[in-house]
Amino acid sequence: MKQIIIKGNKRLTGTIRIGGAKNSVVALMPAALLTDGVVKINNVPSISDKDALVQIMELLGADVKCLRGSAVVDSKNVHNELVPENLSRKLRASYYFMGVLLGRYKHAEVYLPGGCNIGSRPIDQHLKGFSALGTEITRDGDKYILDAPDLHGADILLDFASVGATINIMFAAVLAKGTTRIRNAACETEIVNIADLLVKMGAKIDGAGTSVITIKGVKKLHGAQIKVIPDRIEAGTYIIVGALTGDNLVVSGVVPSHLLALFNKLDDMNVKYKIVKDKVYISKATRVKASNVTTLVYPGFPTDLGQPIQVLLTQAKGKSKFKETIWENRMGHVPHLIKMGAKISAHSTTAIYSGPTELHGEEITATDLRGGAALVLAGLLAEGTTIINDADYILRGYERIIQKLSKVGANIEIKEIS
Repeated sequence: MKQIIIKGNKRLTGTIRIGGAKNSVVALMPAALLTDGVVKINNVPSISDKDALVQIMELLGADVKCLRGSAVVDSKNVHNELVPENLSRKLRASYYFMGVLLGRYKHAEVYLPGGCNIGSRPIDQHLKGFSALGTEITRDGDKYILDAPDLHGADILLDFASVGATINIMFAAVLAKGTTRIRNAACETEIVNIADLLVKMGAKIDGAGTSVITIKGVKKLHGAQIKVIPDRIEAGTYIIVGALTGDNLVVSGVVPSHLLALFNKLDDMNVKYKIVKDKVYISKATRVKASNVTTLVYPGFPTDLGQPIQVLLTQAKGKSKFKETIWENRMGHVPHLIKMGAKISAHSTTAIYSGPTELHGEEITATDLRGGAALVLAGLLAEGTTIINDADYILRGYERIIQKLSKVGANIEIKEIS
């Protein structure tokens, strides 16, 4: 297990450069297996989820070379076989091999995915899409067996705008016969990035980034090159860090249009910042106003920033209300914030924050990726020393977080404990 140790209440100054988007790269890398050509992916973040994907891809016969922020994937020797449970359980994105193997081989065997315990995370919308494309689905315990000798296009209406299901259906549909239309598709910027790669590989896709995506199946895809978009969640997390402890902190490599919901909320809370091209300049906010935050599907307030922004709510004057609408178990960080001095009344997916409150260092535990990030933010703000156990969760999605924060003045380190 890894521990993060923070001596807090330091003003942070300098520049933090944002890396490639976790939620893009975890789909872009499996997508490379849809062709027997070579796919190069640039701006690949150094995160543990990427490492887990490489293990699965190499098991399937891919030659993956990762060097200086790029991944070169040669899939000419890829073969179809069961993705074992010990690898599938390492990350949520392992389910993308369902759509990829189904598209390329018309058959896939994959165990249920892993990832953070942030609530019930069924794959029913993925399976609904695969079934509409002509797939026979068999479940054997936690293993799914998918067969579609006649994979064909279909008109698919998702019950909710699932990012994972939208991407997985695209993967299966690009090599299916005929036309597929995904209605109520997710609109996240990461989906546009993934569709761009598929189009560069020879796929025919229209409407990515809107609620209706149309895919005309092709017989074969070829090699291509793509750049991973900047990680809007990493960017948002460090922007919130700046609002808590910044001294003209610069968050660089940002696409401001990807973060409009966060900027709107910061405006509402009287947090001052300046945007200059791809840089956001921000300092510790004074007289933070209480606000209500509700997570929504894109372009609403991102669920992945819901936990980090709750640390800022502890510093707002008055009562703030937070409501999580996407995942039912995304409040695991709240007891730890209370232990650090926050005044919070929480029930289910709702929390009421009374502030401002001073936070103090404690030994606490990360329960998931974004909740762990929230505890890092709390530790940076708090007086004294904060020890965060189970820090492995945080490393799943934040590239070189210790180095990036240390560079701007944080007293933070990571160590392995038995």
